[in-house]
Amino acid sequence: MKALSILDPRAAFVDVGSERMHVAIAGGEPAVFGTVTSGLHALRDWLLAREVRAVAMEATGVYWMPLYGVLESAGFVLSMVNGKQIKNLPGRKSDMIDCQWGSTLHAYGLLRAGFVPTEQIRRLQDYVRLRGDHITMAASHVQHMQQALERMNVKVHDAISSLTGVSGLAMVRSIVAGERNPEMLLALCDRQIQRHKAELVKESLRGTWSTEHLFALRQALSSWDHYQEQIAECDCAIAALLPVPDDD
Repeated sequence: MKALSILDPRAAFVDVGSERMHVAIAGGEPAVFGTVTSGLHALRDWLLAREVRAVAMEATGVYWMPLYGVLESAGFVLSMVNGKQIKNLPGRKSDMIDCQWGSTLHAYGLLRAGFVPTEQIRRLQDYVRLRGDHITMAASHVQHMQQALERMNVKVHDAISSLTGVSGLAMVRSIVAGERNPEMLLALCDRQIQRHKAELVKESLRGTWSTEHLFALRQALSSWDHYQEQIAECDCAIAALLPVPDDD
């Protein structure tokens, strides 16, 4: 059987942790760096001083991301690998720590790199993920509005299709502002609602108007509005990253 040859004698591997980064080159003596920004820069400079060009690391939580950005900016050829791949390959010596074993495999070309999106796509993913979080939080405050209305026996969210639609929000804002007259509140609704659901909506608006539940309704509405602003800011950030289509 033909023996394996080292493809890159300066291939490095970083064992990423939340507080420490362990790194080795082609199975050599490991070095340890901190995870604060100065530590990441020191690791980068350590690699550059040893003429390392290819660096592999295991995708561990979110801890790899700051280091990946630092090394990517410095021009290293980066590979993200699955930890199971490293553990399942035979031949590891008992006294080898993870970074030494990973760098040995990397030097022999035995690591299979996973896909990592470009920096622009990663930024876009962060904005989209944050936007999704805001949507989830906004939805929880819609539930709070519904609960406050239920406690006052105001069942408008049962009478119309969406409490956060144009008609629903118009009524909720007017209730928070002090309006209690069902006729006046109905007048804020879409014409289709006024035409087909007038009596149902007016009956649903005859509530007890308890001070503490009106307070809860006002806070829930304010929180929902806040997250709509956050979502709109995310939309602007996302739009700024997207390519502008060419005019035909």
